[in-house]
Amino acid sequence: MATGSFCLVLHGHMPYVLNHGIWPHGEDWLYEAAAETYLPLLSTIEECNFLNGNPRLTIGLTPVLLEQLAHEHFKQGFDKYLRDRIEQAGKDRKGFEKENQAHMAWLANRWEEFYTKLSEQFEKISRDIPGEFKKWKNNGSVQLLTSAATHGYLPLLLEDSSIHAQIRAGLNSSNKILGFKPEGIWLPECAYRPAGHWNPAISWGSSGLRRSIDELVGQEGLTHFFVDDHMVTYGDSSSIHNVHSPVRVNGNNGKDPVMAAFARDPYICRQVWCGFVGYPADGVYLEFHKRHNPRQGLRYWKVTDRKSDLGQKDMYYPDDIPGKLYQHSSHFCREVKRRLNEYKNQTGKHGIIVACFDAELFGHWWFEGPAFLKDVLLTLAADPDVDLTTAENFLHTSGPDKTLHLPTGSWGEGGDFRVWANDNLKWLWETEYRCETEFGKLTFNLKWQKNAKLRKILEKAGRELLLLQASDWPFVITRKQAPDYGIKRFIQHVSRFDMFTDIAKRLNENPKYLSELNELEKLQMKEADMSDVIFDEIDLNWWNC
Repeated sequence: MATGSFCLVLHGHMPYVLNHGIWPHGEDWLYEAAAETYLPLLSTIEECNFLNGNPRLTIGLTPVLLEQLAHEHFKQGFDKYLRDRIEQAGKDRKGFEKENQAHMAWLANRWEEFYTKLSEQFEKISRDIPGEFKKWKNNGSVQLLTSAATHGYLPLLLEDSSIHAQIRAGLNSSNKILGFKPEGIWLPECAYRPAGHWNPAISWGSSGLRRSIDELVGQEGLTHFFVDDHMVTYGDSSSIHNVHSPVRVNGNNGKDPVMAAFARDPYICRQVWCGFVGYPADGVYLEFHKRHNPRQGLRYWKVTDRKSDLGQKDMYYPDDIPGKLYQHSSHFCREVKRRLNEYKNQTGKHGIIVACFDAELFGHWWFEGPAFLKDVLLTLAADPDVDLTTAENFLHTSGPDKTLHLPTGSWGEGGDFRVWANDNLKWLWETEYRCETEFGKLTFNLKWQKNAKLRKILEKAGRELLLLQASDWPFVITRKQAPDYGIKRFIQHVSRFDMFTDIAKRLNENPKYLSELNELEKLQMKEADMSDVIFDEIDLNWWNC
């Protein structure tokens, strides 16, 4: 009988980038993630199954990511991206050969083979990445999670109706693309708040009492979510055992709990996640930041030393990788077993270790990450002391053993909301709250139920509202990863929201208004429809509490 269980949770997410730039910010983000994470992850699952490894993974595919991966524009653009990478690798190889750089030429040839195999894999699965994940879900290897539609930061949204709409729109996309409604959800940024007095991100409007996130989300039929460890330990080391079992969440002011929460194990996650001591920082692995050419540049250097600048990086040697992967995956598995044994010895209970990571860490940021996952999954699957499981399966077989009141928090810096709500972002939240309020008034006051044209315009405004609420925009602004792009995208969606709400108000007064639009207004509407092509099934009833 196993000592305990291990649950690997990978959160797959990309902001909406189709038709919104290519490089350095835009579609290339999505293409890189598909090439370096999503397809390699599918290969990892397939290989583990082929080797009778019986893998078990919990994978979040956010609705905005699913919508993009399923769209024809992505499929065509990704196919071209792979062909361009193959061509670039060939050019590099010829250039290196001409310069008598034999090792660099050999590495370029490896890149050529790498992208050729990805192109073949993409065609083999009929260009349907979501469908391939669904196949492994049906096989029992994978649990798939949903999320808020555009990864909106739920605890900071002004209206409960916006939270309902984000979840309902997300579930609609998951069901439409995957063919089922998931039981589990990845709360964007693991952000949570209990019921009670709520302070908005800015001194605007009324604070008042709000319902808890688990109550609002649980009303949509979802059963479990994930939080950072500090949410269940409250910084108290005596409560560390709460990390190793799911808890019933009592955030509803005494109402019966409807959802369970899993906390990620901080020690186990640090082995991979930490930029200072985590495995990806080892000098032999491929360096992420240094490329041979700017946009289509391939990588030929290794980490060498995490403190060294890019000019001091040494050549990458793939032959050094297998031994290092064995060392790191073996260490990871030993630590998982040690943590489970400690919990069993101290409590007498069968515990669970939950390791949560951004999926894009594996393959994209850490090129060797998928191979690491394969070694870990195969090793733990073969160990009789460890039960590989998904969050869903663990809840069905074991369930929570205690009830907790969770505090406000996230898995971001400081464990709070500071990355997404700070003095530099007050303007963003002032605008977002204005849009929420305006949309609520219009959907309540205008008679869209009996006017198909008016309903269609309000649906377009609703799509823009969802898109401007994405947590990605304040994140990239605060982190200075792509602040100009984040500001531009947020303002663009706000502008389109204002355009459609203005048209809706005029159309409500004048049924012939659409036929009276001038050429500029028609062009602006056409541009919005051509650029924002996802979430084509907006239901205004989603905003009804």
